[in-house]
Amino acid sequence: MSEFPLFTLGEEHEALREAVREVVRDKVTPNAAEADETSTFPHRSYEALVASDFHAPHIPEEYGGAGADALATCIVIEEVARGCMASSLIPAVNKLGTLPIMFEGTEALKQAYFGPVARGEKLFAYGLSEREAGSDTASMRTRALPDGDDYVLNGTKAWISNALVADLFTVFAVTDPEGRRGANISAFVVEKEDAGFDVGPAERKLGIKGSPTSELHFVNCRIPAERMIGKPGQGLKLALRTLDHTRVTIGAQAVGVAQAALDLAISYTKERRQFGKAVSEFQGVQFMLADMAMALESARQLIYVAAAKSEREDDDLTFFGAAAKCHASDVAMRVTTDAVQLLGGAGYVKDFAAERYMRDAKITQIYEGTNQIQRLVMARQLLK
Repeated sequence: MSEFPLFTLGEEHEALREAVREVVRDKVTPNAAEADETSTFPHRSYEALVASDFHAPHIPEEYGGAGADALATCIVIEEVARGCMASSLIPAVNKLGTLPIMFEGTEALKQAYFGPVARGEKLFAYGLSEREAGSDTASMRTRALPDGDDYVLNGTKAWISNALVADLFTVFAVTDPEGRRGANISAFVVEKEDAGFDVGPAERKLGIKGSPTSELHFVNCRIPAERMIGKPGQGLKLALRTLDHTRVTIGAQAVGVAQAALDLAISYTKERRQFGKAVSEFQGVQFMLADMAMALESARQLIYVAAAKSEREDDDLTFFGAAAKCHASDVAMRVTTDAVQLLGGAGYVKDFAAERYMRDAKITQIYEGTNQIQRLVMARQLLK
């Protein structure tokens, strides 16, 4: 690992933060509680993000995108998550689904799909996990077997974020059942209209309820061979390379929701009075707030370091991507839980957003690799 992992926040990054914050405050946050309460995708928030070019900021300019660097993309996701975690999955999952094409896709695939995503006409999703192949992705059972100029997909993917609203899917499947485990998987683009492809009903979830999570079902789904991303057998390697980068964005989500929880805790404790004075005047409360802020800032700094490494594709990104996601999500769970505690009974009811922040924060410790897996990833990098 490098001795001095640095990042630079330029004026353009701070201007971006202010721009995103304004859009989120006015047009995203007001929809957050309803999306959570009704478990519906926040279409008004999506429209606001599209109008501001914050729905897929990472798409390169040559394909009609904003061309945001990795750090700028993290800032967008952080600020959107501060207002609505479910909405922050719009730019996050768009990046997750398109990054494999950015890395290994043909120019034809980039031309076909990046423009519609950049214009907000289509959403991408990412199909890697299965019910029995979560942490152990190499054990996936979905098959994509060659047949003439096509591949025929059969199987099921699980826990797919934004599946019910997505139009395009990056899907990983075994293309050589007799091949070496992990080296027999390939990646494809699946379109919503493809025959033999269906999206299951929305899962009933603890949090991020405005982001519909579903299974993907493939029954003799025929995909043209030119929709393969990269070379045959390189799919798992591509999936893991993608996750090295996108775990940083999950950390940005975690920082955003933790910041929202801290903001609420500070505001509430300054206004709430007990024993004749504001709750914030009690030393025990002040220590909690200080610890929350200290942990949050450490997580933010690590995310920005990892984002800079993602942009440079540094050799130690695997460690830093895992560390950033792991640390930030653990911090988010702790900070949001402490926020509920500081609000007391008010933190446990839906009159305030604290309980939603806590529910939403939990998923950041689970998806794109559980934090137990992140620690394994880090340890393996250290012990190389």
